[in-house]
Amino acid sequence: MFASMNAQKERSTARRRILKGAKIIFRRRTAAIDCTVRDISGGGARLLLASVIGIPDSFELTIPGEPVRQCRLIWRKSEQIGVAFV
Repeated sequence: MFASMNAQKERSTARRRILKGAKIIFRRRTAAIDCTVRDISGGGARLLLASVIGIPDSFELTIPGEPVRQCRLIWRKSEQIGVAFV
């Protein structure tokens, strides 16, 4: 929990909790992985996936009803990743 509090302090904007299906798009839009957005801010998001294996360092994130976002992988653990919007 201490690490989460420090990470929150380091973010420029607070994340809001959501539970929304999304897709990670990569390889020049020829590959996609389903994910769930768990929380999001203007600068990034935390995504839940079946597996973090094979997730590239940069990709597009598509969330229904929202603009496509270019993402850079910041951290990964277990079945979650943190991304920054670029």
